[in-house]
Amino acid sequence: MLTKASYTLADGTPLSDLVRVPTREVQMRALSDPEIYQLEMDRVFGKTWLLLGHESEVPNSGDFVVRDMGSDSVIVARAKDGNIHVSLNVCPHRGMRISTVDAGNTQIHKCIYHGWAFKPSGEFIGAPVEKECMHGKMMPKEDLGLPQARVTLYGGIIFATWDLEGPSFEEFLGDAKWYFDTLFERSDKGLEVLGPPQRFIVRANWKAAGEQSAADGYHTLTLHRWLGEVGNYSKSGDGGSADLSPEMYGVEVSSPHGHALRCIDLGRKIKKLSGLDPAELTVDQKLEALPPPGMTREMLPQLRKHLSEEQLEVMVSMPPQVGGIFPNVLFAFVYIPQADGSVLGLTLLHAYVPKGPDQLEFVNWVLAEKDAPQELKDRMLMQSIQLFGTSGMVEQDDSDTWPHMTLAAKGARGRRSTLKYQAVYETGAPAGWPGPGIVNEGFTKDDTQWHWWLYWNELMNAKA
Repeated sequence: MLTKASYTLADGTPLSDLVRVPTREVQMRALSDPEIYQLEMDRVFGKTWLLLGHESEVPNSGDFVVRDMGSDSVIVARAKDGNIHVSLNVCPHRGMRISTVDAGNTQIHKCIYHGWAFKPSGEFIGAPVEKECMHGKMMPKEDLGLPQARVTLYGGIIFATWDLEGPSFEEFLGDAKWYFDTLFERSDKGLEVLGPPQRFIVRANWKAAGEQSAADGYHTLTLHRWLGEVGNYSKSGDGGSADLSPEMYGVEVSSPHGHALRCIDLGRKIKKLSGLDPAELTVDQKLEALPPPGMTREMLPQLRKHLSEEQLEVMVSMPPQVGGIFPNVLFAFVYIPQADGSVLGLTLLHAYVPKGPDQLEFVNWVLAEKDAPQELKDRMLMQSIQLFGTSGMVEQDDSDTWPHMTLAAKGARGRRSTLKYQAVYETGAPAGWPGPGIVNEGFTKDDTQWHWWLYWNELMNAKA
């Protein structure tokens, strides 16, 4: 638990008043206030592990991509020793951005302003006209390198943090790692990206998207109602209109660190595909009927090499399909019904990168298992783009709501309104549930998003 500290905003409001714990409310001004945004860059994005990409984006020595950690640009580069480094993209000489391109390959990152040069590891090489020692003699060259973030790879995914002495990545994930391992650590060769990520700007506060990524299932019933109308879902009896409400039931896992998972029942899909009662099938038979997203039947033996029996039980009954990693990541390992009655699994990661109090960059990675056949990868990529990409129909829905929320939070009266998370689970975990964490079953509620805000509140009010 972090030590609390008092902080008062410029208008006299205690920062701790923004989240009203007894009534589970959050003041709307949190979605628009520039002062709050600046505090977040240090207290949230400066203290947590942040998604930057996947190692398959930088496969070779010298490969690099430029990404953002909060409001800071960083260079994600693979050095000659094979390690991946994350360096602040700011020249220590006069503050020029060193890399002005999005990606490339080089063994020397040279600032265009005065020519200071750095290795992919961030080490300072030197300045032009070496005999004149234009970097001076007041500081040793070892102290003139680019500031380094702490880096970890998880299933090939690159995470980094500026908190060099803070919790490890495993500690940050906590109990949620048990579930994330079923998604990211389940195969021999792991995942790879299918091309560079899609990126687009949304005029909205990053938290409008971030808190939704904490397993908000309820909005699917209304905002994405068309999924039931055009998808191959079961029909209700009211003249053929689609009924998505069965998809709202399942198991949800909350985390004290704001991570969240929506685990949705596969029973209906398995019964439809196999024609058999899932209760009468073994774990292996269920996997055969419906392999996890991105995997083929031939790849299934790999699951038993990497996962426990308890994890496999969850994967064939109530697997994690959507959710988030705090503060700004959404994952989707979803099963999409096809017109021919089959099911296609899709694997995606989103990051909602803050670009100011009222602007975010939406970054979308499409992934697949490296061992998957190319034909399957091509199908996954095509349908992912159609549903979840820059022009995807799902993203058009979501990215329409967040700007409206942000604008409302700027109003003289609107900023005093509150976001409410008062639909509370009263069930607990289902009988025999093998996984850890804060677990509840039933119709989707607000608990996962509320835990997201509780951790945001904890970080924002922590003693520096």
